[in-house]
Amino acid sequence: MQITAPTERLTDSALIAMLHAAVDKAQAMGQPQCIVIVDPSAVDLAVFRMAGAKVLSLRSARAKAQTAASTGKPSDAVPEAVRPAIASATGGAMTGLAGGLPIWRNGILLGGIGIGSGSGAQDVEVALAALGAIGATPAP
Repeated sequence: MQITAPTERLTDSALIAMLHAAVDKAQAMGQPQCIVIVDPSAVDLAVFRMAGAKVLSLRSARAKAQTAASTGKPSDAVPEAVRPAIASATGGAMTGLAGGLPIWRNGILLGGIGIGSGSGAQDVEVALAALGAIGATPAP
């Protein structure tokens, strides 16, 4: 019986590269953002609020990251009909708002990233830039 399994995780260097890419994209679009990166268990690995980003967007960015990490899908893939119930049942830890993407690399789910403070489209664009910095994708 095998009782352990090797795992892969995001390194500190990967997190820094993702934060830099997200900040650069947000600055280029002129929209300060809140950025939250979590591991597959939805534990915070990196949190950054750019100057001028909405303070309460840290909460939505975290929920977006947690949703993406726990489902392996973009946060806005949560069906509209169940969004209020899921948000309520998880104490706001899950959301159907756009801007949360899972972090897939080589078929392995490494976590999730959530972006908040811009429009849903802006948030997704910033998240995609962060994934691109480490050769990750939002789908396996």
